[in-house]
Amino acid sequence: MQRVRLSANQAPVHRLGDPQMTLSPRFRLAVIQSSLFSPSSSEMDASLSGEPLIPGLPDDVALNCLLRLPIQSHTACRAVCKRWHLLLGNKERFFSRRKEFGLKDPWLFVFAFHKCTGKIQWQVLDLTHFSWHTIPAMPCKDKVCPYGFRCVPREGTLFVCGGMVSDVDCPLDLVLKYEILKNRWTVMDNMITARSFFASGMIDGKLFVAGGTSANLFELDSAEVFDPVDGTWRGIASMGTNMASYDSTVLNGKLLVTEGWLWPFYVSPRGQVYDPVTDKWENMPVGLREGWTGSSVVVYGHLFVVAELVKMKLKVYYAGSDSWEAIDGPPLPEQICKPFSVSAHNHTIYVVGRNLSVALGQVSVINQDDAGDACGKKCRFSIRWRVVDAKESFSDLTPSSSQVLFG
Repeated sequence: MQRVRLSANQAPVHRLGDPQMTLSPRFRLAVIQSSLFSPSSSEMDASLSGEPLIPGLPDDVALNCLLRLPIQSHTACRAVCKRWHLLLGNKERFFSRRKEFGLKDPWLFVFAFHKCTGKIQWQVLDLTHFSWHTIPAMPCKDKVCPYGFRCVPREGTLFVCGGMVSDVDCPLDLVLKYEILKNRWTVMDNMITARSFFASGMIDGKLFVAGGTSANLFELDSAEVFDPVDGTWRGIASMGTNMASYDSTVLNGKLLVTEGWLWPFYVSPRGQVYDPVTDKWENMPVGLREGWTGSSVVVYGHLFVVAELVKMKLKVYYAGSDSWEAIDGPPLPEQICKPFSVSAHNHTIYVVGRNLSVALGQVSVINQDDAGDACGKKCRFSIRWRVVDAKESFSDLTPSSSQVLFG
């Protein structure tokens, strides 16, 4: 999505509660309440001494089986008996027991919105059973611009930051945290600066944000970092230039930020690279920023982009020559329509398109001996795609962001 650069000067940012916000009262934080039945530990222990979980199986074996049930089936399965109800009727208990058994499966969290009403929602694809389920709604009830948020995963936790109130183009300093283990949202300390359409990335367990837009789409040059351990934000070095972010990623411990103007360029796109060790920004190499024409992921330690041109072929960046090359294999399957969001884990790239059709791309290294690029030679890659078709009920949904988490 191309954005217009309006000014190189930072404008005042209106925060929630300012007098300027009185004409848009709909934004509010929802009260987070759990409606799940949570029996006491003693009741649970007494229950476990009753009938077997599954007749004919030891309880540890039966529990191992039940903990692998897809979330989609929990509502029906907990009606089987009291013990199943106690296990499957409380998500916090269910995931706690999974953790005890060392179970950890990948899920694709998709931040989507209804294309007609604009209502936002989270849909989750179980990448083991390929079934969908939902999580509790985020504790905000305003009409917001879904693309203004930034969503960043960290060890079974999802952080959602910033955003923009649609009616007044007012950026938000909101920070929300979703925990798989507890299946709930928590409102965290606000960012220092309200921002939307900004860069973000997780480096060494800390969340970095930079740039973006303030009120009236004026661009920012400020940056800050959040430490999830103590829950506080602090400022870091400014970018040195005011810019909003089209895309960003973390590569080799550095935060890469690009404007990502669509080809053909009317102006040369800007790009910045932040090193948290030195707390300094530097200009992005020309080839890197001018070839970054799509959504990025990091696989095998290399930066890949699902290009929005050339039939949406996947391409990879080579730092040694500051150049991009298309990888072997077919383009993105035609079922995946723009706008789409891209994420990755291990050697698989996930592309979620309109109506939440999902393409899974398995990336392989062709010249295995050079997989680590240790000899200075270019790694050659190929990709194979498979598609998880969209559900009919998702026909009006559009993805804004997607992330892989384990639970």
